[in-house]
Amino acid sequence: PFFTECFEMELDAIKKVRGAMGMTNVEIMIPFVRTLEMARDVMLILEKNGLKRGENGLKVNMMAELPSNVFLADEFLEYFDGFSIGSNDLTQLTLGLDRDSGLVAQYFDERNPAVMKGLEILIKACKAKGKYVGICGQGPSDHPDLAKWLMEQGIDSVSLNPDSVIPTYMFLGTK
Repeated sequence: PFFTECFEMELDAIKKVRGAMGMTNVEIMIPFVRTLEMARDVMLILEKNGLKRGENGLKVNMMAELPSNVFLADEFLEYFDGFSIGSNDLTQLTLGLDRDSGLVAQYFDERNPAVMKGLEILIKACKAKGKYVGICGQGPSDHPDLAKWLMEQGIDSVSLNPDSVIPTYMFLGTK
């Protein structure tokens, strides 16, 4: 795979933090896992570098940000301890648009039914297997109603922009 040498340097840093520094609460998050073969390959590289999932409490999570992650959520969860849903990329790739393009940006909305269906599938897959699921991305910060819906679906954590924390918290507390 590409950038193996760079990835191995990052893994050396994680080993130092978890081992020599004793911070065993540090987990690994793998982004843009396109295929199940990539998931398998990443796990092999981790093991080869002395970071085996489950050993010494090591958790390896995956950014769920691609339509393939939605379609094969259960299968990806065989390799990972949970998902952090990247709602920006998932929305762009589900809807086939660039949120920064003036031509189509007006169609970027995490509340689109296709995107929400994907979110629901990812959350349910994690919940069914007793695994962690959180979300990062602009959606919950921009749309408190989406944050509420995510909470109703049983998501474990929602990241918010600093300026939206209090208004979202107040919205969730009053509805």
